[in-house]
Amino acid sequence: MIEFKVEGMSCNHCVQAITRAVRERDPVASVTVDLPTKTVNVGSTAEVAELRQAIEAEGYAVTSVSQS
Repeated sequence: MIEFKVEGMSCNHCVQAITRAVRERDPVASVTVDLPTKTVNVGSTAEVAELRQAIEAEGYAVTSVSQS
């Protein structure tokens, strides 16, 4: 599981945009967005850098990444 701390998320549109962006890179990825904690948890076999780039391409700032 990869956890991204993401700034700039505030609504359901943000959740949909990030989920769509990640799934364009990995169609079977599991994506969970938590607006209050500003975290996006992704279960994916895609490269972390590629997923980060997908989120940032939607206009959101990824401030940290951790993997478990």
